[in-house]
Amino acid sequence: MRNKTVISRVLIAACCMGMLVGAPGFVGSSAYVLAADMGSSDAQLAARVKRELKGKNFQDVTVLANGGTVTLSGQVPLYGYKAQAIKKAKKISGVKDVRDNIAVGGPNLPDNVLQRNLMERIEVDRVGYGQVFDAIGAHVQNGVVTLVGHAVGPIAQQSAVALTEFTPGVKDVINQIRVDPLSPMDDGIRIMTFRAIYGYPALQQYAIVPSRPIRISVQNGDVTLYGMVDNDMDKQLAYMRAMQVPNVFHVTNDLIVANEKPEKGSK
Repeated sequence: MRNKTVISRVLIAACCMGMLVGAPGFVGSSAYVLAADMGSSDAQLAARVKRELKGKNFQDVTVLANGGTVTLSGQVPLYGYKAQAIKKAKKISGVKDVRDNIAVGGPNLPDNVLQRNLMERIEVDRVGYGQVFDAIGAHVQNGVVTLVGHAVGPIAQQSAVALTEFTPGVKDVINQIRVDPLSPMDDGIRIMTFRAIYGYPALQQYAIVPSRPIRISVQNGDVTLYGMVDNDMDKQLAYMRAMQVPNVFHVTNDLIVANEKPEKGSK
């Protein structure tokens, strides 16, 4: 009986030792399975992102995933498609972060040429939708465009950004356009200033070409005039007409006289 008890204890001890000895092997196998699952999960995540980037504009974009971080590489024809690719990838469930290595193809234009092209497009953007109250400009350096100025609402801002993103030659876009605050008083000042300037016979000619008006920007009762006029007399007339509008606190005259160097803040 005693021998059977000893044998039983030995067998139990041996089983326990076997379990302990086998434990590291068990943990190691689980680690390999977990790593395989993670690799499979990353591959599936990359595949989901790639499926979202369908169409010829994204055909040269490659996608890699690692632990929920997605890296986009390759090339697109316009900067706007790069912005779209990043936005689409961020919306995919399981994506924790997006790293952008996408290059923008297309022409490499001189900065002054690109800036001129952009301003010509921005000037005619949203004609007929109150764009006389927008004052949006663009600075270009090495293909990187910085949008500046004021927009009368978020739609005007978004329209200018989208237009810029899909302009050939643009490599990156920095949006610094300020959206004017909502204010019934400012809205009233805009309309009254518009009537004061464009209702004056000597200044009515600037309404003939909608893409090149005298632009009226209003923020909290302060008025700034932008655009180009034919002569210094018209510049001064527009300033004086704006000064006569009720509730206007201050007028900054940034109108440029044709064929003269602009003087920032001149009156």
